[in-house]
Amino acid sequence: MSRSPELLIATRNQGKFAEISELLCDLPLTVRDLNHFGISTDIEETGSTFAVNAELKASGYALLAGVAAIADDSGLVVDALDGRPGVHSARYAGTGASDKERINKLLGELKNVPMERRRARFICTVALAAPSQRVEGLVHGVCEGTIVDEPRGELGFGYDPIFQPDGFEQTFGELRSETKNRVSHRALAFEKIIPFLRGFFKL
Repeated sequence: MSRSPELLIATRNQGKFAEISELLCDLPLTVRDLNHFGISTDIEETGSTFAVNAELKASGYALLAGVAAIADDSGLVVDALDGRPGVHSARYAGTGASDKERINKLLGELKNVPMERRRARFICTVALAAPSQRVEGLVHGVCEGTIVDEPRGELGFGYDPIFQPDGFEQTFGELRSETKNRVSHRALAFEKIIPFLRGFFKL
C-alpha cells in the first residue's frame, strides 16, 4: 500500500495545526507542521496584503521542507478604521502585546463610533506552494460581522470576543467551536483550497 503524500501546514502552533488538520481530514494526506521538519526559520510577513504574506510563507517553507506547503494569513478589517488593523492584526498593539491589549486598543479607537458604523470582517487567505516555490493555489475566506462594545465570551482567541458574525447574537468568543469552524473565515478558505490540493496531488 503506497504511503500518502506529505503536506506541510506552515505553523508551529499546535492549536492551529489541529484545527487545520481537522478541516483537511477527508484528504488522503499526511499532514506535518514546521516542528516535524526541524524548521526554526521564521519567514517574515513583509507584504502589504494577506495574499502576498500567505504566498511568501507557503513558497518559502515549501522550499525549506522539500514538500508542498500551505500557509495562511488572516486578520480583522474594520470599515470605520479604514481597514485597520488588517495585515497588522497580530501586531496592532505592538510586538508581544496580549490579545486583551489588542482588543482594548481597537475598542478605544471605536469608542465614539455608533453600532451601525462598526461593520467589520475577518479575512483568511490560504496559499498552496510546490517545493519549487511555485504557488499552485490562492484562495480567500471572508466572514462578515460587527464589532461589539465590550468583550463577550472566553472561547476562541485574538479578536474573537468582540466580533459578532452576521446571523448570530453571540460573538466568536461565545460560539462553540463546531459552530465557529463551520462559518469562520478560516473554515471557508480551507474549504476552497481543497480542490487545489486534490489537483496538485492528483487525489
